[in-house]
Amino acid sequence: MSQNKTESLARELLSAYESNQMVPVPPSARPGFDLNTAYEVEATLKRMHEAAGHQAVGRKVGYANKAMWRVLKLETLVWAHMYNDTVQHSDNNSATLTLPHRRSLKIEPEIVFGMKQPITAEGLDATAALEATEWLALGFEIIDCPFPDWKFQPSDFVASFGLHAALVIGERTQVQPSSIGTLVDQLARFKLRMSKHGEFVEEGSGRNSLRSPALCLAELGAAIARRFPTDPLSPGEIVSSGTLTAGHLTGPGDLWTAEVEGLPLPPLTLRLT
Repeated sequence: MSQNKTESLARELLSAYESNQMVPVPPSARPGFDLNTAYEVEATLKRMHEAAGHQAVGRKVGYANKAMWRVLKLETLVWAHMYNDTVQHSDNNSATLTLPHRRSLKIEPEIVFGMKQPITAEGLDATAALEATEWLALGFEIIDCPFPDWKFQPSDFVASFGLHAALVIGERTQVQPSSIGTLVDQLARFKLRMSKHGEFVEEGSGRNSLRSPALCLAELGAAIARRFPTDPLSPGEIVSSGTLTAGHLTGPGDLWTAEVEGLPLPPLTLRLT
């Protein structure tokens, strides 16, 4: 795609996001659009969003599942930026969220990290990834699909804000050097229970995020550094490291709770209004 077409597509997707409209024809169905172009669109959206007064605060992960890589012919996971107008912290592990832009919402429980050091190297293990973090927390990400019937390709995901609508972060646990060895084991083994209005919905696991959210973080850092060596995963950024269960359709009036077993994080509750 030419630079003019890339910017035009970015404006189309931003307009759809801001006006709560659908995008009938995904970018992946258009001539000349591929994953490289998708990241150009994503970078253009970042410039536009920041020009409007918003601040990029981190990245969110998509396709943290190697089985999907084979099916979709991906070499690694994908990502998109998150912004200060979509990320919030809970109050005593409880939050209420009102979303002005709604098309088709899903909720996903995730482990969220706060960075204190950049990650740029290839092949880091979970220990090295955690050494680069300041804190971790349980989070709920709300995603919103602008494409009919939730049908899209990874390139569409990247070019559409990563489908990101909101992230709610629970109580943060500081990552102490003395606790990293234990956390490495816990992040690969912990279980998570999702419930809606107190009724059990699904059990997830840390293994669902590239065998461990810490390994997902390492993969993200390396993937970003390969594609954008001048814009690596950096100190102060927040990372939402991939869903631990399937995404579940949600909407106003829903009350969700995520509880973990085997990881020292308190339950997180979110009400949508």
